[in-house]
Amino acid sequence: MSLIVQKFGGSSVADAERIRRVAGIIAETYQAGNELIVILSAQGDTTDELIAKAAELNPRASKRELDMLMSTGEQASVALMAICLKGMGVPAVSLTGWQIGLKTNSEYGSARIESLSGDRIKKELGQGRVILVAGFQGVNSSNDITTLGRGGSDTSAVAVAAAMGADKCQIFTDVDGVYTADPRKVPGARKLDEITYTEMLELASLGAQVLHNRSVELAKKYHVQMEVLSSFKPNTPGTLVKEVTKNMEQFEIAGIAKDTNTTLVEVIGLKDEPGKAFQLFRLLSNAKINVDIILQSSGCGVRKDIVFTIPRADQEKTLVSLEEHKDALGYERIAVDQDVAKVSIVGAGMASTPGVAARMFEALADAKININMISTSEINISVLVAADQADRAMNVIHEKFFPQ
Repeated sequence: MSLIVQKFGGSSVADAERIRRVAGIIAETYQAGNELIVILSAQGDTTDELIAKAAELNPRASKRELDMLMSTGEQASVALMAICLKGMGVPAVSLTGWQIGLKTNSEYGSARIESLSGDRIKKELGQGRVILVAGFQGVNSSNDITTLGRGGSDTSAVAVAAAMGADKCQIFTDVDGVYTADPRKVPGARKLDEITYTEMLELASLGAQVLHNRSVELAKKYHVQMEVLSSFKPNTPGTLVKEVTKNMEQFEIAGIAKDTNTTLVEVIGLKDEPGKAFQLFRLLSNAKINVDIILQSSGCGVRKDIVFTIPRADQEKTLVSLEEHKDALGYERIAVDQDVAKVSIVGAGMASTPGVAARMFEALADAKININMISTSEINISVLVAADQADRAMNVIHEKFFPQ
C-alpha cells in the first residue's frame, strides 16, 4: 500500500463532466489499494470571478477579506468532488486548510506555510477514506483564513506530501508533462521524461506555468518526488521532478520560459555618489517589492541611471515609494515600460558548456529581435525583449537548441 498525494488544477475540475473524469482517476487509484489525499483548486476561472465581484464593491478591498472570499472556491471544489465520489461508492471526506492544521504567517494573499499537523488527515485515513483538501489556503495565528498566492494549490499538495511522508506527489494539469517550452506557443516543444528540482525551480520562477515555484522549492527541500501528469490523458506517462536525472548532460538546456508579467523601471538622473544604489533598493525591499534584472549606467559627471524590472502587479507600489522619497534619492525623473517580456533559457548543463549564451544571442540576432537587458546565473540566461516579439523569440531560441 502506498500513500499518494494527487493535486488537480482548476481546469481539471471546471465543470460536472470534468469532475466526474477526475473522480474516476481518484477512484481507480483508491481501488488499487492506495491511501489517497487529493488537493483541489477552485473550478475554472472561479478565483478571478470572485476577485472581480469584490472589485465591483470596493476596488481597494482589504487582503484579509479577499482571502476569506477567495478560499471559498476551493471549498466548493472539494465538497462537489466528495459528493461525486460518494455517489460512486467511494468513501470520501472534504476538508479545508484549517481542518488539516495547515498554519501560515499573516501575509494575506501570499502567506507562507509554517506548519502542518495533519492529525485530522491521519484520523480520516485510518477510517479508509479518500481525503479531499481545499488547496491554496491555511490559517494564521489569529485563526484567520489566509491564501498562499496564485498557484498555491501546488504548494499545498507538496506541503501535505512532505508532512505525511507520502510515497509520491502527482500534479495533474491540462498538459501531460513538462515541456522544453510552452507547447501552445512553440509547436516543436518536446516533453521531458524527467527534470531536476533546480531546473524546474528556475523555469517556474522565470515564467513557466506548469508548477508553482514555491511548490518546487518545498519539494527540493523535503525530497518529495513530483510527477506532472494530464488529467485529460491519465494513462499517459508524465514528467518526474527529482534531485538527479539520468541524462543531466543530454542537452545544454532543459527548457525555455517566458514572463510577460514584468515592468521595466528607469530611475534617471540619480546622484552618482556612494550608497545611492543601496538606498534605492533598500527602499524597494522595505516595500516588499521583488526586483529582478538590474542595469546601472557608468554615469556621466554627477548623474547616473539605474534600470530594473519588477512584477507588473508591483508597479503602482513602486512608483508611489519612489515618488515619496524623490528628494532623498535625488533623481530627476522616472520612466516606465510595460511593453516588455523576459525570455529565459535554463539548464544544469550550461555551466560546463561553452557558447550557450552566444547561440541564444545568435538566434535572436538572426531573427532581428533586439535585446534590451541581459541577466545570467550559473544555470539560466534571461533577456528582456519587446513584448510583441516574445513568442517569436521563444521559437527561434528553441529551434537553435532543439532543431527539428
